[in-house]
Amino acid sequence: MEKVNEGDVDWKEYDREETTFRRKELSNAVDADDLGCSLYELPPGERSWPYHYHTANEEAIYVLAGDGQLKTEDGLESLEAGDYATLPADESGGHRVVNDGDETLRYLAMSTMNEPDVTVYPEMEKVGVFVGSPPGGRDERSLEGYYRIADEVEYWEADERR
Repeated sequence: MEKVNEGDVDWKEYDREETTFRRKELSNAVDADDLGCSLYELPPGERSWPYHYHTANEEAIYVLAGDGQLKTEDGLESLEAGDYATLPADESGGHRVVNDGDETLRYLAMSTMNEPDVTVYPEMEKVGVFVGSPPGGRDERSLEGYYRIADEVEYWEADERR
């Protein structure tokens, strides 16, 4: 058994346009392999990671304090302390956490840690590919990148570099 107190884990700060939050990677602090868990604090008026879904990893959110919204493929769903939401590893699991309340929204985000994984960002029209370590993983990856969905090519399309 491995154990850590969240007070012993440092915050990582993220601040990019409308995405501003703090994160403690709890599962990395105990070297968990197959289960990811992070503690998030999302200030009022801010949003978490851009709207996305995973193709190989199921996620779940448990709200500890505050209230806000969970953007899903069906629209906005209210979130409040005590709510638990599961996010399947497919398009129906698309999500983004939004804090439209007056207090910091504090929640746990948990996930399986399967790889390879393709993360789809429908609103950004791109995908992320992760091989060797899943999103949120700490191991070296043999392939990783973000690609525009519109850049699709046919399998048998001639390679102009030849």
